[in-house]
Amino acid sequence: MSDFQTARLALGARLRELRADAGLSGKAFAMSLGWPASKVSKIETGKQTPTLDDMRAWAEGVGAPEVLDELVGRLRTLETQYGAWRRQLAAGVRARQEAWHATENASTEVRNFEAAVIPGLLQTAEYARHMFLRTTALHRTAQDIEEGVNARMQRQMALYTPGRQFHFLLWEPALHMLVCPRDVMAGQLDRLAGVFGMSTVQLGIVPLGAELSVVPTHGFWLFDDHLVMAETIGAELRLTDPAELILYRRVWDELADVAITDHEAHRLIGRARAALHKLM
Repeated sequence: MSDFQTARLALGARLRELRADAGLSGKAFAMSLGWPASKVSKIETGKQTPTLDDMRAWAEGVGAPEVLDELVGRLRTLETQYGAWRRQLAAGVRARQEAWHATENASTEVRNFEAAVIPGLLQTAEYARHMFLRTTALHRTAQDIEEGVNARMQRQMALYTPGRQFHFLLWEPALHMLVCPRDVMAGQLDRLAGVFGMSTVQLGIVPLGAELSVVPTHGFWLFDDHLVMAETIGAELRLTDPAELILYRRVWDELADVAITDHEAHRLIGRARAALHKLM
């Protein structure tokens, strides 16, 4: 069970305790709030994440407004672990990039695996622009695209900071995934080939045809040994549970074992670039 789900179950148990202490059945409590009975049940059993308004209504409904600060604190803890993209991007792309920058700066060693796209810290401005266009269109959020691109480029300055280490693993299909025009992808592949030789950067590519002992279902980041960030279509997860950290590090190590590096990886990028040129 993830630390997010554990925290959600704990919150549900606390809410159930407050309701029971007030002498209210689930059905009666739901009726008093104008909610369907199923909503109370789902929240209490950890199947639904309550909103801030739900917390306010719950505290008032059980006659204990003094517990609101506690409940809000528990909810905020959940939100730091599970951040829906629509909510995170509401403040704009730039704000999200600046949040990433703060997280990266708190770490000395960063590992990033990507299955379908080029890692953000290795993207060209043009590639990043098309990524942001697609993300904001999908989630129908604020479109401060140029500010976001500039913020991502600023993040990349970390790659030139002595004492930092960045390890990137890329699944080969990401070299061919056209989330941008072909000429933009060509420039992106040239940029990717240029990172070899950087003292702070290591790049490995997991080739098609490699025998895998794990299934790379999504991209993820490892920040030192204290935080994992994983991205799904709908949300960003921040995981700090020791068991999950060990699990993601194990997946990283398994992928790194079959990845090719240095000249072999450079040649693979070159072949992708040549194949792209034939299509242009």
